[in-house]
Amino acid sequence: MTTAAQSPRAVTVRAADYLAGELARAGVTHMFGVGGANIEDLYDAVHRGGTVRGVVAKHEFSAVTMADGYARTTGRLGVVAATSGGGAMNLVPGLAEAYASRVPLLALVGQPPTAQEGRGAFQDTSGKGDSFDAGEVFTPISRFCAKVADADALVELLPRAIEAAQTEPRGPAVLLLPKDVQQALLPWPGHEPAATASTASADSTASTASRASTAPATFTALVAPTASTASTGSTASPVPTASTTPLDPAALAAASDILRGADTVLVIAGEGVAAADARPELAVLARGLGAWVAVTPDAKDVFDNRDPRFAGVAGVMGHANVEDCLRRADVCLLVGTRLPLLARGGLEEALAAADVVCLDAETPFVAATALGGDLRDALRAVTGRLGSAPRACPPHAGPLPAPLPVPGPDSPDTAMDGDSETDTDTDADAGASTIPFPRALAAVEAALPEDAHVFVDAGNTGASAVHLLPAPRHGRFVVALGMGGMGYTFGAGIGAALATGRRTYVLAGDGAFFMHGAEVHTAVEHSAPVTFVVFNNNAHAMCVLREEFLQGGVRDDDLFRRTDIAAGMAAAFPSLDVTGAENATQLRDALLRANTGVGPAFVALDCDPREVPPFLPFQPFTEAPGSAGRARRAEQADNRAEPAETRAEQAETRAEQADKEETSDERRVVHVG
Repeated sequence: MTTAAQSPRAVTVRAADYLAGELARAGVTHMFGVGGANIEDLYDAVHRGGTVRGVVAKHEFSAVTMADGYARTTGRLGVVAATSGGGAMNLVPGLAEAYASRVPLLALVGQPPTAQEGRGAFQDTSGKGDSFDAGEVFTPISRFCAKVADADALVELLPRAIEAAQTEPRGPAVLLLPKDVQQALLPWPGHEPAATASTASADSTASTASRASTAPATFTALVAPTASTASTGSTASPVPTASTTPLDPAALAAASDILRGADTVLVIAGEGVAAADARPELAVLARGLGAWVAVTPDAKDVFDNRDPRFAGVAGVMGHANVEDCLRRADVCLLVGTRLPLLARGGLEEALAAADVVCLDAETPFVAATALGGDLRDALRAVTGRLGSAPRACPPHAGPLPAPLPVPGPDSPDTAMDGDSETDTDTDADAGASTIPFPRALAAVEAALPEDAHVFVDAGNTGASAVHLLPAPRHGRFVVALGMGGMGYTFGAGIGAALATGRRTYVLAGDGAFFMHGAEVHTAVEHSAPVTFVVFNNNAHAMCVLREEFLQGGVRDDDLFRRTDIAAGMAAAFPSLDVTGAENATQLRDALLRANTGVGPAFVALDCDPREVPPFLPFQPFTEAPGSAGRARRAEQADNRAEPAETRAEQAETRAEQADKEETSDERRVVHVG
């Protein structure tokens, strides 16, 4: 006979220990955050548990982005923890990005002891005693937000929060954890499902920002993710937490009929393909339709950039070929994207002339015949109705890079055709050698491992990388466009690298570096395999160009004195591999060396703040009627029937050019991505 003392249910532990144990059972491997008095019990529990690894960041925003990068590269739930007050408020921009980009996160936020609420407690955000209510701050940027009023309530609220985060539309869930609740005792569930609290505390409040359902208070739904094949470019499959809603038969029939009747189709695929791990299904459908495939700026990795069907990037950072294909297409098929403004900029007129079909869990931003539900199911169902063998796609020009002016006082209007005989240009104002973005990114491409992850920050660096740098075949290529916050990549890259163990590239400008580049310290502390590449133009350069083009160029407050970032990092971190690259060859060599290392590396290079990136709003100011750029695009359209070179040949060509420091007009024609 088993006595109460022998029963695992009779053993009591702190709620914080219970929470740490259940995170481990849910497959969580890392918890990112910054400590403090009102969250220290959870950190202590994680340390004692030994299964979940606690990673202390330098700032709570970066802790959220670490969890974000972890989630985007593994398909698992990302977890972030922070203390009350300023620590809690610093989570807001990161959670807003995850909300807008549909990234499943769980935020565990410490609060002062409940007995002190409304009584002048330090960092009181209970909504009592004239304090503001933290729940009201987090509810608009979360799928679920609840204050845990006692230990028993945690047993009910934790699975609800996790389910809400992982149910479409995915996003953050927030649990507010008073310190005394973390310290309170509750029965240890052992290896059995946790018992449901008969009633949650009357003071426990929960708000759901979407359709998240009330789940039973057991942990049977918390299942660790299954690994997927590396060939998909994903390291894990998303975790299903709710039954899939059946596809609507009428919508399926309507979408399939439109696609069956089309002679030419352009697919525009979005981040939803990566979130659903639906790359194989997308590729099969594209072959069945004989379609060209374009990608949104935040989804460059969802389709092989070397595939002859690849049309390029859609929208304001994209390729002219996408618009050309769209004008030739009978149908535009959106897959895993609602087609927000950055993805449809410049395409509105062509979209209006085409039939649009959308496969996505959410309503598109453009008029379309929409099929909702699970994306993988939708892709498979539509493919099954095509009933035809794979078709070749019509000839097209491929994603040729846009011609851009070379910066510099001697040739302000010279097209960036890659015909300079030198590898660097001199910025007269900065007094330093600068590397143009096309050459710098060709060096990155030459060194980039096929299984690496790439995180690209906002600004001119981001626009140039999205336009010019092909995505690695077996890794993520992430651009956080939900909120577009500068500095996102430093934390996100670390989270991805720690989660997957893969070499991860962070591409950011100096503006982003000065915001959150101190997280390099976290990478050094944890020996994370991250290569940080900082493109330093000593400016908020996109703002500089906007001021020049749109406001008459009367201000210079976004131009800064030159900073030697590489020297500063080398002095701060003696063990860090730091390079100040003066030309593209040095840049490539430093990256190749970093690939063979086991920890972080840092490379800085100087760029010109007036170099114009491939960004559609700037185009009217860089091209005049009859300009070389317009003539180039006309020539591309005339030659679109010519097949492009294979991706392997293009990469080899660019690598040889970087070695020899040679360029030619042919390089522009064949550069894909």
